[in-house]
Amino acid sequence: MLDKEVYNLYNVVTIFIDDALFTRQGNSYRRVLLRTSYRVNGQVRHDTLANLSHCSDDELQALKLALKHKGQLTQLGVLSEAVRTRQGLAVGAVWVLHPLAQQRGLVKALGQSRPAKLALWLVLASVIAQGSRRSAVRLAHQQAACDILQLETCNEDDVYQALDWLEAHQPAIAEVLFTPRYTRAGQAPTLYLYDVTRSYWEGDQHELGEYGSNRDGKKGKKQLVIGWLTDEQGWPITGEVFAGNIQDPKTCKPQLAKLAQRFGVKQVT
Repeated sequence: MLDKEVYNLYNVVTIFIDDALFTRQGNSYRRVLLRTSYRVNGQVRHDTLANLSHCSDDELQALKLALKHKGQLTQLGVLSEAVRTRQGLAVGAVWVLHPLAQQRGLVKALGQSRPAKLALWLVLASVIAQGSRRSAVRLAHQQAACDILQLETCNEDDVYQALDWLEAHQPAIAEVLFTPRYTRAGQAPTLYLYDVTRSYWEGDQHELGEYGSNRDGKKGKKQLVIGWLTDEQGWPITGEVFAGNIQDPKTCKPQLAKLAQRFGVKQVT
């Protein structure tokens, strides 16, 4: 190793970190050396000052940064004290799902009103992380939902008002989603799938909550009956909530009426 006087004599060019990978007998190794470059009779030569292979990646990055800006270390120190980092909102999930909702016609069916955008967020939130309406609000504050969907706020009151809006607009939304799909196919299907389920209700203030045959084994709990209609491929067409004491067969007739009157279907199995 050359001492300081020899470096001055041979005109030191620079000091740098030599970071390289090599293979020996089938095994891969990393070699990190602190080296200097200097000239002897016009030829560039290198000398090793220290072996840094034992240093961590963070330490090596710090050394490389210091060597790269060795004339500006004071400014770098001031900058590091002034800069603060924080976790931003997640973007990816909403950024991907929103165009998909546009392609499937959901954005067009809902519209561009504020309640419509909130309703769209409830759909996207259920895809990202299934949960309650309240959890959808919390998720909106973690995801860039308001930025991408152009919503000023998203709180619990907003979400429940959007549910009221959805209840009033559900028939029109279902028709807008139904017609283009089968117009492209040439005709509406003739085979439909329909099923019902029951869900017990905590409390007694729901207008459709009634005592009935509870399949969950929850005694003393009112319940709701929920019917869901899809086409032969399982694409959802419409859903409906019935009083908790209605018998399953009695929910079928309203579904046939919907298909005939709202969707113009003439043949149904």
